[in-house]
Amino acid sequence: MENNDGAKFLYFLTGVSIGALVGVLFAPHSGEKTRELIADQAGESREYLLRKGTKLREQVSDYVERGKEVLADQRDQIVAAVAAGKQAYRAEPQSKSNS
Repeated sequence: MENNDGAKFLYFLTGVSIGALVGVLFAPHSGEKTRELIADQAGESREYLLRKGTKLREQVSDYVERGKEVLADQRDQIVAAVAAGKQAYRAEPQSKSNS
């Protein structure tokens, strides 16, 4: 089989070039206005990402706090179970000796 990677890349570059040329020719605004629109959109996108990042950080913080609470509850249950097991173990020889 032939390796057509070079030809495919050439077709890709040709398509990008034609698309850029058509975009410039049929642009609805002047270059300066287009740059302003791009800058405005970039600013809005930045603000959106900052808001989403803040919200995500708050959610992660909430999940971490809930996780800490669950772990503390589990630890307390394990400690109580171990203590009950020790107490039962200590009580076992006494009950055998009383029998």
